Amino acid sequence: MNTQPHIDAHQHYWDPARGDYGWLTPELKPLYRVFGPADLAPLREATNIKRTVVVQAAPTVEETRYLLDLARCDDSIAGVVGWVPLDSIDAVSIIEEFAHEPKFKAVRPMLQDLPDDTWIEHAPREEAIERLIDLDLAFDALIFARHVPSIVKFAGRYPKLRIVIDHGAKPPIRDGIEKGWQPWADGIAQLAALPQRLLCKLSGLATESKENWIDETLEPYVAHLLEHFGPQRLMWGSDWPVLNLNGNYRDWHATAQKLTAYLEKADQDAIFGGNARQFYRL
Repeated sequence: MNTQPHIDAHQHYWDPARGDYGWLTPELKPLYRVFGPADLAPLREATNIKRTVVVQAAPTVEETRYLLDLARCDDSIAGVVGWVPLDSIDAVSIIEEFAHEPKFKAVRPMLQDLPDDTWIEHAPREEAIERLIDLDLAFDALIFARHVPSIVKFAGRYPKLRIVIDHGAKPPIRDGIEKGWQPWADGIAQLAALPQRLLCKLSGLATESKENWIDETLEPYVAHLLEHFGPQRLMWGSDWPVLNLNGNYRDWHATAQKLTAYLEKADQDAIFGGNARQFYRL
């Protein structure tokens, strides 16, 4: 059994009463409450996860400050992926403000929610992206397959920027292999082949599946990600508590371990902690 503590490279904390989670409505009953470090602690303990990377869930500077406040008070939070208005004249000053926080590690615009699928190609201010690079901060890309062409152009423009693709680019697993495999599969191959060696998160797959998924449901998608990114460029994340809509923490962790169990131990350790540690400078 692997006794090395794992890192969860993608999870969320939130408080709906803060009022800036536009997508988080009372209809999402399993999610519509406060989720904080105390809620995750027993799940981390049960799965041998020592630390986590907490990721923004609202497109506001205020929410990022909220997450950084949590991080100062909880050792289990190793890093914060925040939100910055990258198209604003204030972007550089906000990045510099956040960069004073040791646990601030990356930014994530919520590309999947923007009405313009090509936003990342033209909207971010060049000086903001260059400042991320100068400060050795990373970039989380929250995308679907339809965003791949724009991410390819963006990555080509900023070859020194460290980029990770969230949730395996969210394959439509619920549609089945016949309907949902393409263009996702080709998009993954295209992203993995970029010369700057993007990373990808082994996360979010349960959320994109039908109810009552099993290991075999997710296996082709995990295998495809492994084939193209390889174990040295994948990092496991829970996407908790969003995961609670279609699964639970222990089951997804166990499935990910089972579907990667054939790998060498060093490769397993990389997926479940080492790659996140290196990529996010934890």
